[in-house]
Amino acid sequence: MSVKLIAVDMDGTFLSDAKTYNRPRFLAQYARMKEQGIRFVVASGNQYYQLISFFPEIAHEIAFVAENGGWVVSAGEDIFNGELSKEHFDHVAALLNDIPGIEIIACGKGCAYTLKTYDDLFKQIAAKYYHRLEMVNNFDNLNDIFFKFGLNVSDHEIPRIQALLHEKLGDIMVPVTTGHGSIDLIIPGVHKANGLRILQKRWGIEDREVVAFGDSGNDVEMLRQAGFSFAMANARPHIKAVARFEAPLNNEEGVLDVIDKVLNGEPPFH
Repeated sequence: MSVKLIAVDMDGTFLSDAKTYNRPRFLAQYARMKEQGIRFVVASGNQYYQLISFFPEIAHEIAFVAENGGWVVSAGEDIFNGELSKEHFDHVAALLNDIPGIEIIACGKGCAYTLKTYDDLFKQIAAKYYHRLEMVNNFDNLNDIFFKFGLNVSDHEIPRIQALLHEKLGDIMVPVTTGHGSIDLIIPGVHKANGLRILQKRWGIEDREVVAFGDSGNDVEMLRQAGFSFAMANARPHIKAVARFEAPLNNEEGVLDVIDKVLNGEPPFH
């Protein structure tokens, strides 16, 4: 069975905990992917502008399912934008403002926005994930296309806050864990799997021809959809339960090890 698309989550999956990857090894693999007609897609909750910074050599020719599926770009071309209505944006922002102990990032196409009142440490961390980040006094009257909200939540509070948001937001937005002390609020149905489906339709690729890697709650739909789904060894048990296979640890180049097997036609890719 041939593989035609490889999709990777970034944090906790493709990247080490130090936010690096073995660039020479991967670029050599990418050259072989092109020879074999395999598409490479970065599928992440992170901002598009941040994601392209990891792939300066090839960003102009690969595809990105950014913002958890809110923004899909292929070879520099806009393919899809999810968009939260202004009414829903204002409702969600007001609700979030009333929840103590969380910091909020409104994720727009032009920029991400967070409040000037938050502490400097949070702003420094946010800037690593959002290369375009604007400090604002409030979330009123922002002129942008909004895909999602990113919430900074202490790890032990995530289950409680996630349950609270499920209860309060109904079907307006869906809270998903991203695996590094945060929750993303996404538009229902606008997730990584949907972004991949859009690209697959464009390229004529079946689910059974897709290899996907992930480690967190925002990868679940993508892992369920892909014919060859790999949860990282460092993923939580409930994520591993969704995937068909397990990849070695993100800190041990687990994704690249599996890509070698794809390229060499080794099991389970033969």
